[in-house]
Amino acid sequence: MSGPPSNADGLTFEATRLLKRVADGDVAAADDLLPLVYNELRARAGAYFRGQPANHTLQPTAVVHEAYLKLVRDPDNRWNSRAHFCAVAATAMRQILTDHARRRRLAQHARRERHQDTTLIETPSHNSGIDLLALEDALTKLAALDTRQARLVELRFFGGLTVEDTAKVLEVSPSTIKKEWRRVRAWLSDEIEEERQP
Repeated sequence: MSGPPSNADGLTFEATRLLKRVADGDVAAADDLLPLVYNELRARAGAYFRGQPANHTLQPTAVVHEAYLKLVRDPDNRWNSRAHFCAVAATAMRQILTDHARRRRLAQHARRERHQDTTLIETPSHNSGIDLLALEDALTKLAALDTRQARLVELRFFGGLTVEDTAKVLEVSPSTIKKEWRRVRAWLSDEIEEERQP
């Protein structure tokens, strides 16, 4: 016999209920939803900024709010769970961060700066950082080869989803995700290393 639902289960249920209300056009539900998903999104966005200089012009709070507004204002928003919402948020945050990194690089290029800052994104294992724009280029190539694997990388890097949550979103087994994650990490490593070659 299973025990009573945990507080985390209660939050997940409440978030899922509010997501349905938001999708049905209930504007007030969006205000109630933010506190339930904010900490998770803020923690994920915060991970992007580890190792960035203190004067970085984009802050985690701004990324979360911009992504959140993008999501709740989307007329096609149909989320079936909290994990699904966070997966869609991963795409929004990826776009915001990549656009910002591109604008920074263009501004540096326009000023003809010899040293160009690199925007790093932390790996899901938290043991290193990868150049965000190099990852974006690799993801674009990967999407042309295998859309599910590209989505897997997006969910793990930008959404911070666990193997289990990623499996739910992609509707495959956790063992499939583990196997594909090993394969795609090796591919990404080779691809990004190749881009670094002069």
